[in-house]
Amino acid sequence: MKTVHVCFVWHMHQPYYTDPVGGSASMPWVRLHATKAYYDMASLLETFPSVRATFNFTPSLLRQLEEIGSGAVRDLFLEHARRPAAELTDEEKAFLIRHFFAANWATMVRPYPRYHELLVKRGLDVNGRDLERLARRFSAQELLDLQVWHNLAWFGYGTVRRYPRLAALRHKNRGFTEEEKQEVLALQQAAVRDIVPLYRRLLERGQVELTTTPFFHPIMPLVIDTDINRRARPDLPLPARFRAPDDAAAQLARAVDAHRRTFGRAPAGLWPSEGSVCPEVIPLAHRAGLRWLATDEGVLARSLEQSGRAWHRPQALYRPYRVGEAGGELTIVFRDRELSDAFGFVYHKTDPDSAADDVLRRLRTIIHDVPQERLLIAVILDGENPWEHYHDGGERFLSLLYGAFANQALDREGRIRVQASTMSDALAAGPPAEHLPMLHSGSWINQDFKIWIGHHEDNRAWDLLGHTRTRLVDLAPSLPADRAEAAWDELYAAEGSDWFWWYGDDFDTDFKHEFDRLFRTHLRNVWLHLGLTPPADLHQPISVTRHLEGDRIIQPLRLLDPALDGVVTDFFEWRGAGSIDTQPPLGAMWRADRLFTAIRFGWNREQLFLRLDPGDGMQARTGGVVVAITLQTAERTFRLTFSPAPSDPARFMLSEAIGAEVWRDIGPYHSMSRKKIFELAVPWKDLEADPGRQIRLSIVVSEHGLEIARYPHHQPAVLTVPGPEFEAGLWRV
Repeated sequence: MKTVHVCFVWHMHQPYYTDPVGGSASMPWVRLHATKAYYDMASLLETFPSVRATFNFTPSLLRQLEEIGSGAVRDLFLEHARRPAAELTDEEKAFLIRHFFAANWATMVRPYPRYHELLVKRGLDVNGRDLERLARRFSAQELLDLQVWHNLAWFGYGTVRRYPRLAALRHKNRGFTEEEKQEVLALQQAAVRDIVPLYRRLLERGQVELTTTPFFHPIMPLVIDTDINRRARPDLPLPARFRAPDDAAAQLARAVDAHRRTFGRAPAGLWPSEGSVCPEVIPLAHRAGLRWLATDEGVLARSLEQSGRAWHRPQALYRPYRVGEAGGELTIVFRDRELSDAFGFVYHKTDPDSAADDVLRRLRTIIHDVPQERLLIAVILDGENPWEHYHDGGERFLSLLYGAFANQALDREGRIRVQASTMSDALAAGPPAEHLPMLHSGSWINQDFKIWIGHHEDNRAWDLLGHTRTRLVDLAPSLPADRAEAAWDELYAAEGSDWFWWYGDDFDTDFKHEFDRLFRTHLRNVWLHLGLTPPADLHQPISVTRHLEGDRIIQPLRLLDPALDGVVTDFFEWRGAGSIDTQPPLGAMWRADRLFTAIRFGWNREQLFLRLDPGDGMQARTGGVVVAITLQTAERTFRLTFSPAPSDPARFMLSEAIGAEVWRDIGPYHSMSRKKIFELAVPWKDLEADPGRQIRLSIVVSEHGLEIARYPHHQPAVLTVPGPEFEAGLWRV
């Protein structure tokens, strides 16, 4: 009989937001995720007792749950929520207006009429606006309702079922009292304190396996030696060499100890931070007492290629391997990337029934195509962030999926047995029979470490980390034991991957500068524990706004599919798009009229989309105006031109440069609409733009042949054609 173990591994992680010296946490994500994903995932699984799963908890998350649950740390967002609305200062009101809509608007704001009403009143984009003046438009009752909804919307189906009062408050919708607000916050604290006991109960009855990650979620290969990056990306510039294998070992040992203290037993498994592995990690994990680890299938493909073996995915992927030297071997498992990523990036876009059916279809195909009698199918992904994108938090989708396993929907009587198992149970039933002679050094993203090293911001951060560590190594032996331990703890916190995730130009967030500040805070705290004045460099931001002399360009954060109808069809259809600042350069002596109030751009895998919102200056012009959009790669230059005049046809001409200011028309395109706004699309293939290729975009407005405006103002925006890994940025806070 063919036996199939489907192993769900849900990774629960947040960076260490706490400043132990200041006794405060500046961001609310541990507390808010606790009332949603952390609670929901355990609560739902509890209703399917025959279904098994593995949950990976980072120790830095577990520490923060304890800090928040006990009230040991001040929480900046919570303090703003607790403040009586009638007593808020102008600055505190501005904070609420700026930050208390931090949720997925489509799934966590729009469904609640009052919360959505307040968002509409505030507006979608508050960058650069006078927040204090804007906040004064909100009454005390509106601000009180906002304080409540910022917390109430983050409760998931599990907590709402556990605490029925939450449903009643949601039904009330508006006009909350201060007492009701305090009730919401008290239930939030109760939910935070319930998390560890809930998972511990599931562990003790054998329904879940709980695993760990190096304590503060560092990229272990880079902590061991930043030069390991050269194995995967020899082209990247590197910082001064950072080598700290002892730190990697300490992060593992501390993780195992913390896990044992929290759950009453040591973990057997490891999800290395971001699936990042190298041969040097294996003996460290073995010495820490771990028995298995997991990473991405791309690492397996590269490892087999380095061993001189061809990559045959169905035959190679769905089995465990042994890795490491004799006497120090571990079992290694590789995630099915396509199936795992579908949970995060695909299934929230369709209905839950279709999503569950697709998972079962994929599993049937794997079972049919893979020849061996024992299969281990590893579905490993972020266990918290994806559910914000599902309209019901993923409840029906996961219920249908778990129900299919509980009802043995994939079994074939006497021929195939399929079960949802913990990873250790699956490995006990089918130990690895094959040794992997080579292990590629890489992560789950592109099988390299580029996200965390190579950009000048990344490298500066590594240099500051290395300088601080050198001083700590020199002076720690002379410190009292408690101060030395506190100093090392702060250094390990600074080694966390999340700070480096946001450095450079790979990803963007409204909180980029706060992540930068937290990284430097952890390093400054090391110096304070040493009794030294922190270097001046640690007071200077590493992240810089990516524009010159007033240009402000924001890159897209998600794939788009807007309706090209010339109107704002859906309040959220361009949410996540990139934007180009239309304000004139700071200090400019000459100002153009308001031709465009906003310029947005975005894409899906097939097309580039552009949206231009005309302002008064454009509408006042009677004729002779041409908009030219230039798209330039290293080899080719294309131009899209159209007239903004209402009397002219809504189409654009695509041309290619064949000489200096000499253009060959390719043809007119009607994938454009021009009503209240201008919307257009051009296929990537017509630009011969392959995934990963960089394109320089600029927009020039001419009137009777004279340039009257250019966007961006100083140099073109640099875009990167999206590939399959574009939405990997969902694995983030």
